[in-house]
Amino acid sequence: MKSDIEIAQGARLKPIKEIAQGIGLQEEDIFYYGPHKAKVDISIHRGLRDKKDGKLILVTAITPTPAGEGKTTTSVGLGDALNRLGKKTIITLREPSLGPVFGIKGGAAGGGYAQVVPMEDINLHFTGDFHAIGAANNLLAALVDNHIHQGNALGIDPRRITWRRCVDMNDRQLRFIVDGLGGRVNGVPREDGYDITVASEVMAAFCLAQDLPDLKERLGRIIVGYTHTGEAVTARHLKAQGAMAVLLKEAINPNLVQTLEGSPAFIHGGPFANIAHGCNSLLATKTALKLADYCVTEAGFGADLGAEKFVHIKCRQGGLQPAAAVLVASVRALKLHGGVPRADLARENLAALRAGLPNLTKHVENIREKFGLPLVVAINSFPTDTEAELELVFATCAAAGVPAAISRVYSQGGAGGLELAQELLKVIKRDDNNFRYVYPLESGIKEKIETIAQEIYGAEGVDFTKAAEGEVSNLEAQGYGNLPICMAKTQYSLSDDPQLLGRPRGFRITVRQVRVSAGAGFIVALTGQIMTLPGLPKKPAAEKIDIDATGRITGLF
Repeated sequence: MKSDIEIAQGARLKPIKEIAQGIGLQEEDIFYYGPHKAKVDISIHRGLRDKKDGKLILVTAITPTPAGEGKTTTSVGLGDALNRLGKKTIITLREPSLGPVFGIKGGAAGGGYAQVVPMEDINLHFTGDFHAIGAANNLLAALVDNHIHQGNALGIDPRRITWRRCVDMNDRQLRFIVDGLGGRVNGVPREDGYDITVASEVMAAFCLAQDLPDLKERLGRIIVGYTHTGEAVTARHLKAQGAMAVLLKEAINPNLVQTLEGSPAFIHGGPFANIAHGCNSLLATKTALKLADYCVTEAGFGADLGAEKFVHIKCRQGGLQPAAAVLVASVRALKLHGGVPRADLARENLAALRAGLPNLTKHVENIREKFGLPLVVAINSFPTDTEAELELVFATCAAAGVPAAISRVYSQGGAGGLELAQELLKVIKRDDNNFRYVYPLESGIKEKIETIAQEIYGAEGVDFTKAAEGEVSNLEAQGYGNLPICMAKTQYSLSDDPQLLGRPRGFRITVRQVRVSAGAGFIVALTGQIMTLPGLPKKPAAEKIDIDATGRITGLF
């Protein structure tokens, strides 16, 4: 089979104007970025306020593995399949970060014959949204240091600056730095550091904003540090929110592209789910719900991270209620959870599959019993799957009381997702949607963290470091106790230990730091060894990427 980029480069794309017209947009509603990309003017919401929302479908997955689960691919193929069935559907996804593109994970445009295109553009800079977000983040950092340099009227303590610079690249060298060196004219020396752009609070605020005024308000609430007397200093104190919003005035408009089959897709925003809330922009989702009968969206990594944050952060802040969820799994990934080395995944191994299936059933339990959502399991098909292995997965799903369907969208596009789409439509028709949250906002910060760890992860409890205990007390004293929680946790395990695969039991979660993202509107609890600026692997994907004299890109997946 051809590579993803070869398939994408061989596709005949429709003019983006035609895609826009297909969902009811006029030419004045979009801004062109070439023939196949456009931004949708958020002002269209004024004319859509009274229009009934379509149905929201959340695509999530089991705990991710190097074997691949295919969540984005399934999202794209499911959207294509629903459109084949005559259901007006828009897909909403996150934008890829350059960190994974040039690192190890790869891009986020789907794969095979279930891709959003033009995939090279989407994976490489796209419409410049991430650059705008990084510029807004770093403008705020520059204003903080300039304020101190110019006399520090606010009394900011340089040792208690919490705002970090950002870059959309995996560059471990920048995690901790000392800057302001070279004498007084070059600033005030201090310890500093960088995060990856997708971990910036500007990204989170951007993705949760309802409109431009709301974004500016959120930016103003961002805490950049503390004074010598312990008072919080915000972007508003530095009069930064207006200039930051100016840098984001074009980026806030959702990006419109298409799938290989011509289905419309909004690709907008991109916070990681292991260190941020892992969902595309609220604006893109709400726009899609107004323009289509169905909106297929995804949340990053496994259901313990992306789906949990989708429910407690995005749905809460945006007033959303999903109609159903799709949980993506693969036989290969489940066998890896059962202890099979990656090199041996092609061999039938029912014992390992049985050992790995509890990971699937825990995620089913969370979605059905904890969040109360109707659910379909999508079994992402691989050529190495055997009939016996597939039968075992189907039997496990049946025993758990959820339907399952084979997804062949990677090799067949929307045609390979028809069975999944039909099962999804059946569960939506059933009157068993009891959507709910796992914790009330009124609970204390520690109680909410403990609820997530025990109910969603299956932990016995939570241990807080002494520093984290103090941070919780301080945040509650400052009035932030009623915010939702954004857990920063490894994506590779239900626990905070990436080596514990399957469905671990008898473990405890350790919270080492708790901080507020006041602009985004949530509390971040850091566990394990989560890095907010990843590094490149021994053999970065960048080594394979190239471009020829005609401008044709190769090596991009």
